[in-house]
Amino acid sequence: MKSSERAPLLFSQLALRELVLRNRIVISPMCQHAADEGRATDWHLVHLGKFALGGAGLIFTESTAVSPHGRIGVCDLGLWRDDQVAPLKRVVDFVHAQGAPIGVQLAHAGRKAGSQALWEGGRALTTEELRLADGTPWCRLGPSARAAGPEWSVPEALDDTGIAAIIEEFAAATRRADAAGFDAIDLHFGHGYLVASFLSPISNHRTDGYGGDRTGRMRLALEIAQRVRAEWPAGKPLFCRISAVDGAADGWSVADSVVLARELARCGVDVIDVSSGGLTEETRRLTVPRGLGFQVGFARQIREETGVVTQAVGLIVDGEQAEEVLQTGAADLIAIAREALNDPYWPRRARETLGLDPDYDAWPVRHGVWLAKREETMGQTLRQRRDVVRQRSQHAGDVGLTQGKN
Repeated sequence: MKSSERAPLLFSQLALRELVLRNRIVISPMCQHAADEGRATDWHLVHLGKFALGGAGLIFTESTAVSPHGRIGVCDLGLWRDDQVAPLKRVVDFVHAQGAPIGVQLAHAGRKAGSQALWEGGRALTTEELRLADGTPWCRLGPSARAAGPEWSVPEALDDTGIAAIIEEFAAATRRADAAGFDAIDLHFGHGYLVASFLSPISNHRTDGYGGDRTGRMRLALEIAQRVRAEWPAGKPLFCRISAVDGAADGWSVADSVVLARELARCGVDVIDVSSGGLTEETRRLTVPRGLGFQVGFARQIREETGVVTQAVGLIVDGEQAEEVLQTGAADLIAIAREALNDPYWPRRARETLGLDPDYDAWPVRHGVWLAKREETMGQTLRQRRDVVRQRSQHAGDVGLTQGKN
């Protein structure tokens, strides 16, 4: 049965604690490297604001550092200082005015702190570049004195005092996130950043209570989640992004992620945001062979084995694919990123591909009224044109699949 012949799950509501999402489409965090000493700028207002206009159910900021040492790049967003709250609140207020909720992804980059923006090459900054980057010397931190790769400097191995300080940095950033008015938090525990490096036996060679077996290696993740949950209002949901597999041989596995997801849920995490890879490679390199929906299977396994709400992400490109992920029970939420860059109105396009009425009343009024008027006068012509385009697209896809089998 075609997805257009049944009520699409993609456009059904989902309640997460007291937050009710209008649909299952989430804008995934995307680094913009456009902040001013961690403060949001006009770029962030436009970048995130356009997704609210586009009809997404929930929007997340880019990775937002809890510490200046925890930035992925020099111009990342931050919530390590009070003066970073107001510029983010400006963005939050605009998104709310368009009827959309917005969340913040809190992160510490750990031993992968300090790299160029992708358009500058994406390489790791040298220790000298870190020292001179913005007048504040950086220090890469990790569970053990093991570099993330040949181009990365050896991180400082955290002691108990340093670990306690980082947990408190997450707590302080959580309080600031609430002051800014965010509706959700996504803890970034994946992609080789600080918490992910504690999880993996490849990067964590500790012999104390934060290392050794899986229980010890999970300890930091669970302590941060517990501390954040205690600071975050009870009615607001908590997401956690993990790398289901870390991309290293004999590293963190999907079976490990199942156990972690179960324990995170006990700590009050509501959604497991399922990504993969990134432990040792630089952020611009690939870790898992990529194809359409290449990480959906991980979300499915975690959801089936734990009963936890999952969010699928990774090359989900159109409404029909997204709907199939939901209908088959692989995930509860669909996160998109680059497709939203390509078309900020992706959620509204997905409605059309799934056979729903455009519902111009639900658009921002300054857009919807004009589109409804056009539909009134040109509706049949437009629908015929869309049908032709859709048929051509489907034919091209069928030809591509046939050629791929030859």
